[in-house]
Amino acid sequence: MLDPTLKPNSNNFNKLQAQLRGAVGKAIDHYRMIANGDRVMVCLSGGKDSYTLLDILLSLQRSAPIHFEILAVNLDQKQPGFPVEILPQYLTDLKVPFRIIEQNTYSVVKRVIPEGKTMCGLCSRLRRGALYRFAGENGITKIALGHHRDDMIETLFLNMFFGGKLKSMPPKLLSEDRRHIVIRPLAYVPESLISRYATACSFPIIPCTLCGSQDNMQRVAVKNMLRDWELKFPGRMESIFTSICNVAGSQLADASLFDFAGLEAMQVMPHPVEICI
Repeated sequence: MLDPTLKPNSNNFNKLQAQLRGAVGKAIDHYRMIANGDRVMVCLSGGKDSYTLLDILLSLQRSAPIHFEILAVNLDQKQPGFPVEILPQYLTDLKVPFRIIEQNTYSVVKRVIPEGKTMCGLCSRLRRGALYRFAGENGITKIALGHHRDDMIETLFLNMFFGGKLKSMPPKLLSEDRRHIVIRPLAYVPESLISRYATACSFPIIPCTLCGSQDNMQRVAVKNMLRDWELKFPGRMESIFTSICNVAGSQLADASLFDFAGLEAMQVMPHPVEICI
């Protein structure tokens, strides 16, 4: 439902946009996400997160002290009923350079993944491969994804609960083949702000008929758990995210992260105490 106090160009809308700009600008600065001369590919899915990412980056681009290009890229995965006209029309009206990549990953995922099983893993790998390939062929220096703070927290718990690893989504990533830099400028932004902004901007949201239609995913269960925590203990999400940014390796148990075996060499032996009689 549209909040009447968040009409575009209203004081409340301008405050919300400024809050988003500040959080995105802070993340970009902290992790040196964008440099002068960068050619940034914004991966646009048609969801609220990627629309918000593109909108805020365009706003920052206009006032940034450095020059960087933005190219919006959408991967048309050939999902049945996908409204192919929406994104080209939206981006044309916005006067943003864009490209639509066509690759039938939908049929591959539906053929390989059994009914009722989570499709996200394979879908993500196929999508990532197509986007990396395009980036390599078109001089892209940074690949911007729309993952936000809550995505990073959910991934932390997914990896702990189901993968036995203490890891999340980094704000900035070097791809496994070391050819691409992936950035997540929304890393400091909670999903609630994005939802409000997307609604206020009336972005033409395109629902996903693959992962977006699966309500049995482990991520949904984790999202619900975190939502309940936040309702009972306001501020918990922010506290969890802060902990991701403040890791004490010596207080965990990973011997590859900290040299527990060599602690004796670091030990300062106490001086003998002389007793005078």
